[in-house]
Amino acid sequence: MADTGDNTPSGRDYRDTVFLPDTPFPMRGGLPKKEPEILEAWGDLYARLRAERQSQNAPLYVLHDGPPYANGDIHIGHALNKTLKDFVVRSRFLLGYDVDYVPGWDCHGLPIEWKIEEQFRAKGRRKEEVSKAEFRA
Repeated sequence: MADTGDNTPSGRDYRDTVFLPDTPFPMRGGLPKKEPEILEAWGDLYARLRAERQSQNAPLYVLHDGPPYANGDIHIGHALNKTLKDFVVRSRFLLGYDVDYVPGWDCHGLPIEWKIEEQFRAKGRRKEEVSKAEFRA
């Protein structure tokens, strides 16, 4: 039965009432500090694994992925598609293939880039002659 009287003092520290196991893990993950350490520890694992497979003369399997989100707003089908492609790539790797996954590129920026190149060509300049900063501006 619940006590109807309010016997709890305000500002009580409830940490003593929750029984959590002791752990060496910190209370916060500290991802901004930890992520560079994790990336450095793993290095370029994919490149090392591919080099090992190539030295074993494993058969090559290449998956050319299409452009991301080319058919409108992102939806659950995009996540399913990426998951299935990841499954295929990983399963082929586990079957002993030298797997080369070639991700697609964003095709939405291409028409814009072409229009900017046209503007520079009208001024008698080629894309290669323009700095990246000027081109993006």
